[in-house]
Amino acid sequence: MTLETLIVWLIVGAVAGFLAGLIVKGYGFGLIGNIVIGILGAVLAGWLLPQLGLGFSVGGPLVTSILYAVIGAVVLLILIGLVRRAR
Repeated sequence: MTLETLIVWLIVGAVAGFLAGLIVKGYGFGLIGNIVIGILGAVLAGWLLPQLGLGFSVGGPLVTSILYAVIGAVVLLILIGLVRRAR
């Protein structure tokens, strides 16, 4: 993995985590936590959406990556919120 790839992953994760935190209010984890949630969300959505036949491409690859990451991060934040509430 190159330094540029790592920087892009961090930026996409930060943007996705921030947007997911706005969409799912009350489940934010701060800057570092949101970056991690955004990156994990991108991995989750990048695998899950094509498996469900919901793969799509909008604009360029960066826009598509951010949208996938936001969808995955929202799903992760909702799941984390449900687990927290169940305790």
